[in-house]
Amino acid sequence: MRVGRGIGSGKGKTGGRGVKGQTSRTGVAINGFEGGQMPIYRRLPKRGFNNIFRKDYVALNLDRIQAAFDSGKLDAGQPVTAEALVAANVISRAKDGVRLLGMGELKTKATFKVAGASASAKDAIEKAGGTLEVLAPAKTEEGGA
Repeated sequence: MRVGRGIGSGKGKTGGRGVKGQTSRTGVAINGFEGGQMPIYRRLPKRGFNNIFRKDYVALNLDRIQAAFDSGKLDAGQPVTAEALVAANVISRAKDGVRLLGMGELKTKATFKVAGASASAKDAIEKAGGTLEVLAPAKTEEGGA
């Protein structure tokens, strides 16, 4: 929409800005301004923080992997890695790695090399005759004093 190009355009004269006042002028940046009242983002307390070192894993259930085996997207002879899952279009991108979750049933014997796995996923893989290699370092219980 080309504003301010004549009254006949429907957005002429004031260009959709109304009449007079601060917001009709250029260079107005008043997001969060509440007319001199203390803005809500300053009235409310700040809570929490963002851990910049947090790993963001792709959660993937076993039923999705079994469906990929059944459709021929994944080869059971090759190890199942994050790169293989991206290549097979099971996941769109690997982020910081893949974490397997145990929903669904795994019938195919396969080798998994992933960043993490739940206990139920580990049991299901071993029950199907496969092996699991966890690439991410294991969490250690550290007693602080």
